Amino acid sequence: MEKAKLKDLLFLQAVLILYSFASVCSKLASGYEFLSSGFILWYGLVIVCLAVYALLWQQVLKRMPLSTAFANKAVTIIWGMLWGVLIFRESITPAMIIGSVVIIAGIWLVVTSDE
Repeated sequence: MEKAKLKDLLFLQAVLILYSFASVCSKLASGYEFLSSGFILWYGLVIVCLAVYALLWQQVLKRMPLSTAFANKAVTIIWGMLWGVLIFRESITPAMIIGSVVIIAGIWLVVTSDE
């Protein structure tokens, strides 16, 4: 894999991590009473994450094929699982692992078919 393509894929993953983190902030906001300071803080962070994501996503689409970018968007499910384990102390089940393998295999099939 050439260096520029690897750099673009790493940039894509960073953008998708940011996108998945918006869901974490949303879940944290749900633990507070509506319009309380905690709710406003976390929900405001959701809006900031999504605004930055929207701007960066446009850069992703300029740098790589649309099929590659959108196929990789499914990896946010895996990032969500990792956030769940790291932040919310959730556990990963065998079904989740199997699902993750299917997602990664699908991404690999789409990405390698562009070459």
